[in-house]
Amino acid sequence: MPRHVGFLVYPGFMLLDLSGPLEAFLMASQLSSGNYRLTVTSLNGGLVTSAGGLAVVTEALLPGSFDTFIVVGAPEPPQGEPAAELAATIREISERSRRTASVCTGTFLLAASGLLDGRSATTHWYYAPQLRMRYPALCVDGDHIWTEDEGMWTSAGMSAGIDMSLAMIEQDLGKDIARLVARMLVVYCRRPGGDCQVSSLVDVDPGSDRIRTTLSFAREHLHENLSVERLAQIANLSVRQFGRAFASSIGVTPARAVERLRVEAARPLVEDGRQTFKEIARLNGFINAGRMQQSFLRVVGRTPLELRRYARTQAPTRQTL
Repeated sequence: MPRHVGFLVYPGFMLLDLSGPLEAFLMASQLSSGNYRLTVTSLNGGLVTSAGGLAVVTEALLPGSFDTFIVVGAPEPPQGEPAAELAATIREISERSRRTASVCTGTFLLAASGLLDGRSATTHWYYAPQLRMRYPALCVDGDHIWTEDEGMWTSAGMSAGIDMSLAMIEQDLGKDIARLVARMLVVYCRRPGGDCQVSSLVDVDPGSDRIRTTLSFAREHLHENLSVERLAQIANLSVRQFGRAFASSIGVTPARAVERLRVEAARPLVEDGRQTFKEIARLNGFINAGRMQQSFLRVVGRTPLELRRYARTQAPTRQTL
């Protein structure tokens, strides 16, 4: 019997949050003789208009069971009475589903339902501080592309929903089908959940001139000592004031942000393969290659050697797409 995958949308949802995972499961079904049955739902059924103005046809969400139930996101986290009604319905449906998942700000609805209390969860890096503040019972990680904690799956924005779906497909049907789906969709197969969200610290605007100046300084001096004391001096704040202001603006500690910046700068060199790990570590401010490996494990979830080997195996695949 096909696994039933349900998608929950609501007015103002992000179209890619739906279409990306939907296409991944549809392709997997086509490649595996119909292993999935897909349904797009809403509370009342009928046409539901996305944030971009395109409407999709949905079925009314009725009592029943899904194998996998995925809540899509919206440009702004849902709030108020509509969010409360959605959250209550999500909790009811989740009790009869093997897996419950969210894409981007859909995590706010899972959090509002109480399903994520005490669990690890992620969302788009931009909304992670807000999620952490609104739902302190969650262990929010704004770095990871997707997370899974005892059947509760959450993912970052937009394309990360595809990564999460590929992980689910691999869990259900194996690596070969998941890899083939990724190739057919012309996407990277597949970014582990531990991968950091691309450009989460490269493009972030903290909204504070002091913190913005400090981040710019850190990016330009990765090879130097970037202790919290030195960064506090750049911001013209005490160490205590700086630590609080930085964490409030960015959502992580200064030390973790510096580590992230170093890993983001080092990763292209690691995957390129033309420099030794010792050289890359020195260029990007790691004490040694061993410390760089530890940082990669924390931030990316894989060692530099694993990333380099994987990049080599993927190069021929990318050329034939």
